[in-house]
Amino acid sequence: MKFPKPNNIVAEKYVAGMSLFKSKLAKIKLSANESALGPSPLAKKQYLKVSQNFARYPDSDGTFLRKTLSDKFRIDRNRIILGSGSDQIFELICKSFLKKGDQVIVPKYSFIIYRIYSKMSGAKVIYANENNFTVSVKDILKKVTRKTKIVFLANPNNPTGTYIKRKELLFLRKKLRSNILLVVDDAYFEYVKQKDFMSGLQTFTNFKNVVMTRTFSKIYGLAGLRVGWGYGSKEIISALNRIKPPFNVSRPALFAASAAVKDSSWLNKEINHVNKWNKKLFAEFKKMKIDTNKSFTNFLLVNFDRVKVNSAKAFKQLAKYGILVRKMDVYGIKNSLRITIGTSSENTELIKKMRKILNV
Repeated sequence: MKFPKPNNIVAEKYVAGMSLFKSKLAKIKLSANESALGPSPLAKKQYLKVSQNFARYPDSDGTFLRKTLSDKFRIDRNRIILGSGSDQIFELICKSFLKKGDQVIVPKYSFIIYRIYSKMSGAKVIYANENNFTVSVKDILKKVTRKTKIVFLANPNNPTGTYIKRKELLFLRKKLRSNILLVVDDAYFEYVKQKDFMSGLQTFTNFKNVVMTRTFSKIYGLAGLRVGWGYGSKEIISALNRIKPPFNVSRPALFAASAAVKDSSWLNKEINHVNKWNKKLFAEFKKMKIDTNKSFTNFLLVNFDRVKVNSAKAFKQLAKYGILVRKMDVYGIKNSLRITIGTSSENTELIKKMRKILNV
């Protein structure tokens, strides 16, 4: 008897940040770059209000949220597309612009979902080398061939925490062929305060061959609701909308996200908290002789080469204490862990347990 056979899609499987270790729920979860302070009280209020009626479908076009985003960032609402997380925007881009035999360029250490969706669309993924865990624009340009269709990058980058200067981003777009789509993921842009940095949305607002994406899963604390958005030319957004599933963002997500965008004071509270603890954790790890990049995000990439305990042992010991962080094996970054910045009490406990593990 013959049965239906699925297509043989060769792509890695995304491994989510752990919530459990040996069937026990973690006391402190620092593995998924989620918001330290959680969602805005206004977003919670809207969620609870909408939760009284789940019988109706959401607005498939997300008109209200797109208007809120348009007003907040002074952009054209007709050039905004909403997704079930920014992940779905990446998927739509790959489905719209890639076919078998095409090539996609990603930095060597970059968000794994870019390569997963690219491979699912039949494209070959080319990896550009980095300079000290910072995206190399020059190496991206070296990797370009006549088959290159898309360049994906996050700025600042996950999982390294580093960023590319505005002038380098503009140089990259200028040197790429005009028919190569540049996708700039702004997932962590809010945390960067350096003068030589500018978000993808601000840098490429009027470009016709760039798509910028943003998410509500990080700084806005709405990871559980799954909502993100993209911005590009009318032609590109129109192409993505043709294959966007109907009702892809739930009603609670639409209303909670709209409220979150309007709550600037809560956003600034999160930014100040993260940037304060970023400096503190960097200094504490340095004292422990754990190497880390200077991060411009809500996480740090830490390396254990200079201490007697390796990353695998540190991960297990932290997990036994109820603290979950992220292994870097899937990214090919050796003897390292990625640690999200949590609440003040969580960060204090992390430092305490790390000292105990390292016996310092």
